[in-house]
Amino acid sequence: MKHYEKKEIYNPETLTLVKDHYSEILKALGEDVTRDGLEKTPERVAKAMHFLTQGYELDAVEILRGALFDEKHNQMVIVKDIELYSLCEHHMLPFFGRAHIAYIPNGKIVGLSKLARVVDVFARRLQVQERLTIQVRDAIQEALNPLGVAVVIEAKHLCMMMRGVSKQNSVTTTSAFTGEFEKQSTRSEFINLISAKLS
Repeated sequence: MKHYEKKEIYNPETLTLVKDHYSEILKALGEDVTRDGLEKTPERVAKAMHFLTQGYELDAVEILRGALFDEKHNQMVIVKDIELYSLCEHHMLPFFGRAHIAYIPNGKIVGLSKLARVVDVFARRLQVQERLTIQVRDAIQEALNPLGVAVVIEAKHLCMMMRGVSKQNSVTTTSAFTGEFEKQSTRSEFINLISAKLS
């Protein structure tokens, strides 16, 4: 019987560098990095940061182009409620929420899972929500050359919830559109569809 073996691959030089820096940060904050609870924390944090920023090493356009198919469908394609987790570049605290994506094909469709993958590519970088929204839109537009793209992201930011103004119930919504979605009627149809609860 084979047992599950978790494999994580990291650049050892970068991992050591980041780990050492986090160790110094903990010391500067007054912690004892040799105590049981913190002894392995710098390495764990270094590995976590590698995972949370792995999007820098990925090409969203190439991911999309690897799953294109010829199809005559020319109506709106929507994938909504795509979970996303990212790090705010201002405080390096998480923000998290949902992305809603639509495009109108122009002879090509893309594997639906690749739209979610593109969100992850850009979310796993130090980000601001406004830029993330535009990057997802532009990657889809470049790879598919559709008649239009729409992206709406709704997210909660821990930099607002845990510090500063400490507003726990605030949600930030950003949007970006191209082509047919710049028309009010098409954009309204998209907004209505992502807002609807289908049984």
